[in-house]
Amino acid sequence: MGIAGRGFCLLVLIAILAACGAPAASPTPAPPSISPTAPAPSITASAPSTGPEDSCGDRSKLSRELYLFNWPDYIAQEAISRFEQECGVKVIVDTYDSNEALLAKLQAGATGYDVIVPSDYMVSIMIKEGMLAELDKNNLPNLKHIDPAHLGLYFDPENKYTVPYMWGTSGFMYDTAAIPRELKSWKDVFEPAPDVQGKISMLKDEREVIGAALKYLGFSMNTTNPDELQKAKEVLLRQKPYVKAYTSDTNRDLLVAGEVVLAHIWTGDAIRARDAKPSLKYVIPEEGCTIWQDNLAIPKTARNKYTAEVFINFLMRPDIAAINANTIKYGSPNRTAIQQRLIDPALLNDPGIYPPEELKRRMEWLIDVGEAIELYDRIWTELGVEQ
Repeated sequence: MGIAGRGFCLLVLIAILAACGAPAASPTPAPPSISPTAPAPSITASAPSTGPEDSCGDRSKLSRELYLFNWPDYIAQEAISRFEQECGVKVIVDTYDSNEALLAKLQAGATGYDVIVPSDYMVSIMIKEGMLAELDKNNLPNLKHIDPAHLGLYFDPENKYTVPYMWGTSGFMYDTAAIPRELKSWKDVFEPAPDVQGKISMLKDEREVIGAALKYLGFSMNTTNPDELQKAKEVLLRQKPYVKAYTSDTNRDLLVAGEVVLAHIWTGDAIRARDAKPSLKYVIPEEGCTIWQDNLAIPKTARNKYTAEVFINFLMRPDIAAINANTIKYGSPNRTAIQQRLIDPALLNDPGIYPPEELKRRMEWLIDVGEAIELYDRIWTELGVEQ
C-alpha cells in the first residue's frame, strides 16, 4: 500500500553516498509510517550522477529476455523501451491484480518470472516461505540513490531480498460533479448515500478491502481478533449490494467513464484518473488508511538472476526512476531524482501522493497476520468476490 531493524552500517554508507546530491485496537502492532525526504531547496554540485553509467553491467552475462511479473499499468513503457534499447534485453510483462494472486501463481509452480513486485506484507510472507533470492548488492550500485527512509523497513530489515520501487496510500476518490458535498470518511464508503448506492467500486484486494472496513470501525487493519473481523465482515456484507464492481485494474476507467462515482483506489490510479477528469477528488479518510511500499524482488526460481539485478539497478537510475514516477504517478523512493528535480514538481507538491506528516500519522502498514490470514480468507470467500 515502518522502519524496523535497520542495518545501521549499510544505511550510514547509503546516506554518505546519497548526501551528495489511532492507536490500534488489535493486539498486533503496525510499524510506523515512513517519512520520505522532501525535495531539496537546491542542487549541490557534487550530487550523484543521474546518467547511464554502467547501466547494463556485464553484457556478456545478460540473457536475451527478461520476464517481469507486475501490477497492471505499473511501469512506464518508456522505461522498458530504454532498457531494451540500451541493454539489448527484451522485457516480457505479465500482470496480476493482488498480492494474493501473485503468491498463488508462484505457489502453483510458475517458474518463468525473473522480477516480481510484491508489497510490504507479502515480502514478509515470501521470505518466510523461502520464495525470494538474495540480491547481490554488487550488481545494484544505484541503490545509493534510494532514500534511506525507504530502506530497512520491517518486512526486509537488511534489504537482503528487495529494493524499494514505489510507495503510496489506499484511500478513495469521488466525482465532485456527481456528489455536490464533501466526503471525508470511510462512513461515506460503507454507509453510502442513495445517490452513491450502486455506483461504488472497491479494490479487488482482500487485505485492502477488509482493512478499510476495520479502519472504519476503529480497529487495526492488522487485527487478529475474531470478533473485530466478524464485525468487519458484517460491514462488507451490508455494503455489497451497493458495490458495482470489485476491481483493482479498471476502477480508474470506471470513474472517468462515470460508471461509478466513488472508488476505493490506490494513489497513482487516482491521480491519473484526475488528470483525465478534473472533477475527481482523492481523499485520505479522516480515520486513516493503508500506507504501503511495493518492492522489486527476484524469485528463487528465476532463470535470469543476473539480468534481473541489472534491470532492477536500471530502474533505480534517477532519470529512469523519474520517468516512471512522472508516468504512473506514485510516490518515488528515489532521493536523487527528487533532489535533482527530475520528478514533476506538481507531483512532489501533491499531498495525495506525498502526504504531510499529520496525515501519515493516521496511516497503517499492512503486515503479515500469520495464521489469522485464514480468518481474512474466510471473509473474502463469504463476500463472494470473483477471483
